[in-house]
Amino acid sequence: MFEKLELMEQKYEEISLKLSDSSVINNNSLYTQLMKEYKNLTPIVEKYKEYKKSRSMFEEAEELLSGAGTDKELKEMAQEEYEEQKSCMEKYAEELKIMLLPKDPNDDKNVIIEIRGGAGGEEAALFANSLYRMYTMYAESRGWKQEILNSNETELGGFKEISFSIQGDGAFSRFKYESGVHRVQRVPETESQGRVHTSTVTVAVLVEADEVELHIDPTDLKIDVYRASGAGGQHINKTESAVRITHLPTNTVVECQDERSQHKNKERAMKILCSRLYEALQQEQNDKVASERRMQVGTGDRSERIRTYNYPQGRITDHRIGLTLYKLDDVLNGNLEEVIDSLATADQAAKLAMQDKMN
Repeated sequence: MFEKLELMEQKYEEISLKLSDSSVINNNSLYTQLMKEYKNLTPIVEKYKEYKKSRSMFEEAEELLSGAGTDKELKEMAQEEYEEQKSCMEKYAEELKIMLLPKDPNDDKNVIIEIRGGAGGEEAALFANSLYRMYTMYAESRGWKQEILNSNETELGGFKEISFSIQGDGAFSRFKYESGVHRVQRVPETESQGRVHTSTVTVAVLVEADEVELHIDPTDLKIDVYRASGAGGQHINKTESAVRITHLPTNTVVECQDERSQHKNKERAMKILCSRLYEALQQEQNDKVASERRMQVGTGDRSERIRTYNYPQGRITDHRIGLTLYKLDDVLNGNLEEVIDSLATADQAAKLAMQDKMN
């Protein structure tokens, strides 16, 4: 590990010199590429420098201990420094191990989130709206932008389904843990007896991909247009602005009708289609390394029940890591950091265990 860190530090210094070279500064693509590499290396190199500083102080304390002789006060001081720096070195080494784990190449990308009401009818649709609100409030707290791509509203203000994009640096790294079945336990407004009902909502988090990454052949697409419709007759369009795109080789179908413009609906439908095909491609690749996939928290199957939101007790439970918090209102208001941080930590621990096993 430390040989690798030495090489990374050398590379970091080399890139730093190149970034001040006028020929590099004037070459936009090269400068952008080097800046990205520099940015990725910075936290690792800074942490390694902290480790080396601590190691140097540890060695000094060790030397002082062996040469202290009968000087009790000097011995105590050296022993204290020795223990402190030993602890720091171990801490930094563990942090560096995590930082050196292979990074998911999609982590910095934007995401498309698809939420669908499952079992529970109108109650599930209403909770789908609650999850949409939770995710968009979380995105807003991080300064990320969101855009609805397609939605199917119910008369009571729920969503049978909604697809929306979140644009921001590192969006996928945070939202990737949300794919799966979300279960809600609460008394519906329409329930006169006060009984708690259980409903489910499915969430799919897709990497926002584009046609360039996938090389979609236009001849593989069947595009239909039709009149848009909405809940209770709202948003009914007299022109054929709604778009349905079918990817013939995989029979993947995407529909968009939120915009009044056929062109915009087509653009949004293509965005969702690309992301779904990209996910299918990744699924295929991940299945080849199934054992590693099972070790990771963030790659759960969509059919897996991942979380329960219990309203009567104000409780949220993530079943993958056994996390229970009595902060339901906070979480539903977009305060997801504690939940996502816990999932990310568990994911890193699983990957470290796998790496240690392989070594």
